[in-house]
Amino acid sequence: MIMNWKNVLLIGAVSLLPASIMAQANILNAKKPEEIGKKTEAQKALDNDTPLEYGYVDDRDILWSKTVWETIDLDERVNFPLYYPVDTIDISADRRSLYDVFMKNIKNGKLTDVYVDSYFSEKRNFSDLAATLQKVDTTDLGYEQINAGEQLSMEYVNRRELTAADIEEYRIKGMWYFDKRLGELKYRLLGIAPVAPDVNFIDDDSMDPADAKVELFWVWYPGARQVLHDAKVFNQRNSAQPLSFDMMLNARRFNGVIYREDNVHGDRVINDYISDNSLFQLLESKRIKEVIRDREQDMWAY
Repeated sequence: MIMNWKNVLLIGAVSLLPASIMAQANILNAKKPEEIGKKTEAQKALDNDTPLEYGYVDDRDILWSKTVWETIDLDERVNFPLYYPVDTIDISADRRSLYDVFMKNIKNGKLTDVYVDSYFSEKRNFSDLAATLQKVDTTDLGYEQINAGEQLSMEYVNRRELTAADIEEYRIKGMWYFDKRLGELKYRLLGIAPVAPDVNFIDDDSMDPADAKVELFWVWYPGARQVLHDAKVFNQRNSAQPLSFDMMLNARRFNGVIYREDNVHGDRVINDYISDNSLFQLLESKRIKEVIRDREQDMWAY
């Protein structure tokens, strides 16, 4: 009985260790703190750490398809892994939010498939995003300096830059399709976009928050899979086995609400034909989901 209590206390003490420590590689073999998180060459060779490749799908094998756009609300608990951590001062470098992963790899050039909208018609680079991601204002005292012919002091310049804490939702674009060769309904994620308040009105309380939201940029998802595979998500059930963002998104381990579908009306959003009624908009989203779900059942109905 005494041994059992000792085991319980030991397990409890281990569970209270910081998750960032438990999740890091090589921690049990590290002789110095600097060696924590660094894999040996042998470990790297054995990892074969690449995202699972998509299978080839011939156009003739697609019996039916529907493209939908969804909103992932970061206020929902199930979507927290995409939002946190937002404060990275006291946390290890291997844990970052999805937005920080995007920005880091856009800056270093690893992520290049960045576009203006969800139709991926116009590319953007980091310099193009500057006006969207930050705001620079000059105070009244600064304008007085300029009007007096003096050099503007930096203390009279206010800079406001969007951070991971400002991201309120993600919007994704994907295709549901019935593969007649495999005989099943499948989903392929095509694009993802962070959404935040317009940086020019982010601190303006007089503006409706819903009207101020903008899509910062769209990422072509197949081109970002390696980047998202390398970035890990905290696993609440087992911190020793973190998930990758790529695994989580492909497995649809999030809650999304459809806000648009491809249709004859130019892919209009639900808000355009059901306005000022959140309940009916949600019911319309559920109706579209049911149509997609029933399509697979109808394939097998004779």
